[in-house]
Amino acid sequence: MTRQPVKFYQVGSLAVGNRLLGPEQRSAQADPDRANALTSGHRACQGCGEALGARYVLDAANRATRGNMVVVNATGCLEVFSTPYPETSWRIAWLHSLFGNAPAVAGGVAAALKAQGREHVRVVAQGGDGGTVDIGLGCLSGMFERGDDVLYVCYDNEAYMNTGVQRSGATPPAARTATTPAVGAAPGNSFGQGKDLPEIAMAHRIAYVATATVADLRDLEAKVEYAMSLRGARYLHVLVPCPLGWGSAARDTVRLARLAAESGLFAVFEAEHGEVTRVRPIRRRVPVEEYLRPQARYRHLFEPERRDDVLARIGAEAQRNIDRYGLLEATP
Repeated sequence: MTRQPVKFYQVGSLAVGNRLLGPEQRSAQADPDRANALTSGHRACQGCGEALGARYVLDAANRATRGNMVVVNATGCLEVFSTPYPETSWRIAWLHSLFGNAPAVAGGVAAALKAQGREHVRVVAQGGDGGTVDIGLGCLSGMFERGDDVLYVCYDNEAYMNTGVQRSGATPPAARTATTPAVGAAPGNSFGQGKDLPEIAMAHRIAYVATATVADLRDLEAKVEYAMSLRGARYLHVLVPCPLGWGSAARDTVRLARLAAESGLFAVFEAEHGEVTRVRPIRRRVPVEEYLRPQARYRHLFEPERRDDVLARIGAEAQRNIDRYGLLEATP
């Protein structure tokens, strides 16, 4: 995939503005006529990263398809806070599925549209990490294997937030959840467990796999638009911090997403047919501690005693990502 990056020059700031760009280069969120797929009135927590991610992704997908889009949503936080019966915050064609079958339902929708000769109407499926990494993994693998013409988006907040912050297959090592308490010699979630869903998707050699965060809007939108230009099974994994489950300030959602990438704990990359094609380089590497400290789910690593042994293991995880994807060597 080739893409011409937009360069901004702002001394002392990582922020960018759209005012320097022509209308055709501006983000979907800067367009006053954007779809606003997830509109006001939903019941997400203040600072919800998943609400941000869903709006960013679907507004970009809606623009790419010119409104010819159907969305299938797995049960989970996103579905619960956006559609309390009899209300809805969705302004797009939207279907609710069970916790684990959204990929299968989306594949069925794509097949039905093809049978009707309406292949110009594109299909997006979405869910959280619980419904994707764990409960829906079998259906998702089937969707990948069949090559269904669906973009599946996982909004990863790293636990089952809707049901009480229980551990999921995407919960990182040492994180405290309701089912991985901060007790004992190895507090929090165990090392060596869980699943790397982007790598699993790559192993299926599907058309496109990408990771992104809500901290880099332009990168996220570009990946959505590119994914919608392709046919076949595609997968997008978006890191969406959760203030409630992570024990972080609502104002820190975007900051934490950026620190996850800049520390190397969350690798941002793209792959096609099983091969990495592009990597988002780390602009300013930060220690993993800078990312961990603002989150109460890691407080046990700093008090009452500092756990340098555990911090070193987390740092090694970040270094493994950096080495695996060349995050310090790649160029934008």
